[in-house]
Amino acid sequence: MKKLVALLLFAAAATAVHAQDADLINADRPGLADSSGVVGRGVFQVEAGLERDHAADGVSISTPLLLRYGLTKAVELRVEGNGFVHSSGTDELAPLSIGAKVHFADAPSLGVIVRAFVPSGSGSQRSHSTTGDLRLAADINLGERWSLNPNIGVASLDDGDGRFTAGLAALTVQYNLSDHANVFVDGALQSPESRGGSTALTVDAGAVRIIGSNTQLDVSIGWGARGTTPPNVFWSAGISRRF
Repeated sequence: MKKLVALLLFAAAATAVHAQDADLINADRPGLADSSGVVGRGVFQVEAGLERDHAADGVSISTPLLLRYGLTKAVELRVEGNGFVHSSGTDELAPLSIGAKVHFADAPSLGVIVRAFVPSGSGSQRSHSTTGDLRLAADINLGERWSLNPNIGVASLDDGDGRFTAGLAALTVQYNLSDHANVFVDGALQSPESRGGSTALTVDAGAVRIIGSNTQLDVSIGWGARGTTPPNVFWSAGISRRF
């Protein structure tokens, strides 16, 4: 935990370098809300991380991964999943989703993200039915320093007891320390969290540091504020790279 706090402070304090290029990488990690922007035509972007979750049934480590490729100026393809999951002495593969993001407005910036999780994965992580979600994402600038990133959507899910529909919402509040560094707090809500269940609420906070124009480093820590499906506490660190 001390190492994570030190990384957060380092990332938050690293503001001395100013942008040489206004076209900086814009990653969807970290945080709980996705941005409305796309990567651009012909651009390939990798967003990878390491996450440690502390839940009531033990500790798990996962390697979340998001691959993004720009088909056009306004449309990108996406492949996303939690990668390899180590839990209770076993290593398994989490389900994968395939999807797309479409950016359709600039003032404010708006985009639609759709995902389909096909039957995939291994062991206890394996999914046996197709699920998915649809979200509207926005980016709202509040001056030079502050910005909001709200998401709202709906999901078709299966918790093993049957299929159900859930409402989704997320909001990120970001403060820009410089062109290359920011800190944020955000939260995400799913209602219901399971078939016949209640509402799940997850909150987290973190920091981002952009190196050059095409590489981003991030750290975050969060916890489940409500519900039984979010982890009690989790921390994550990651790197994003644009090609």
